[in-house]
Amino acid sequence: MRKTILWLVTALLAIVTTANAQEYHGEMERIYPEQQTLARKETKKTTATRQDTAEPQQTLVPYLQQLGQELLKGKTGSIVAEDPATGELLCLVTNSPNGPDIDLAIATAYAPGSTFKVAQALALLSEGIVGPKTSVGCRGVLHEGSLKVGCHKHPSPLMLPNALAHSCNTWFLKAFRSLLLSKKYLNKDQAIDRWRDYMTSMGLGGPTGVDIPGEKGGLVANSRYLYRRYSKGWTPQTVIWVGMGQGDITATPLQLCNMVASVANRGYFFRPHVHRGTAAQPLAQRYLIRRETMVAKWAYKPVISGMRGAVVRGTAVAINTPAYAICGKTGTVENEGKDHSAFIGFAPMNNPRIAIAVFVENGGFGADVAAPIAAKIIKAYLK
Repeated sequence: MRKTILWLVTALLAIVTTANAQEYHGEMERIYPEQQTLARKETKKTTATRQDTAEPQQTLVPYLQQLGQELLKGKTGSIVAEDPATGELLCLVTNSPNGPDIDLAIATAYAPGSTFKVAQALALLSEGIVGPKTSVGCRGVLHEGSLKVGCHKHPSPLMLPNALAHSCNTWFLKAFRSLLLSKKYLNKDQAIDRWRDYMTSMGLGGPTGVDIPGEKGGLVANSRYLYRRYSKGWTPQTVIWVGMGQGDITATPLQLCNMVASVANRGYFFRPHVHRGTAAQPLAQRYLIRRETMVAKWAYKPVISGMRGAVVRGTAVAINTPAYAICGKTGTVENEGKDHSAFIGFAPMNNPRIAIAVFVENGGFGADVAAPIAAKIIKAYLK
């Protein structure tokens, strides 16, 4: 009889424990729907060796996850935010017609559009191709051989900070062409390879190493790639679109977020990660290493000034707030259909606590869709 009672008690405890576990995981799925998909993928790939080990703590902020899901309703795209001081991912939300799809954030490489002008400016300054006061006139259109590239209306001529603030295509196309034709390099091949070194040092052109399975890298072209792609050879005119973030350049939203985190830090970043280290489960050393970029330290000041200018008086002026200083860069990514909407930024300007990238497919102007989404995430986190 006692054995029967003991067996019943044990069974009831097991039922209660299972119910509690199901309730807990159900709540986790509500808060982190994408991460549960990742967890299931990870479980298939690995064999558990310790059943008594607690689940790793996540860095994602629940209220940011919920807000991000609301902001992406009816849209296809991604929101990625991280703490630049640690690389901890604060928000990782995606949406598609079929629901959340983590691949949109970590494995889908898009042309970055004008958000790429931030990295471009840093490389051009560091190489001495341009200076903070380099001034370029813009008449609203640039003719480059058979190419005709338009630019929206803005003041002219512009120095670098204002070229960033107003996102002048002419300024960046001419500056990139100057790099490829510069006499400081033996030839255009050496120039593009040197340029690529800067980009990869900022975390572009390959996987970031995030602790989520399935990540893929983007494209940062070097000379070998260009000769394979263009069998008859390439010229500066062939790749001039890269100057404004189009053509032979792609990046995932996660990479863009990580890149802008390096700007927030004025020259370094950490590998992004969603698991928080604990005494029982410390982070792998690769997530604790500070990774320095090749960018000259002095180059960050005029670039950040331009990003701040974009919010104060430029393309992102609609998200300006007196509560804290946002630095950002809008991007409108040319596409066969409606353009994609993109934004990267960080806040506050000094002692930044959040870096963010938002990418919305077919969203149109970066200032109209992606930037307001980023502003709401930033506001929720900094309030």
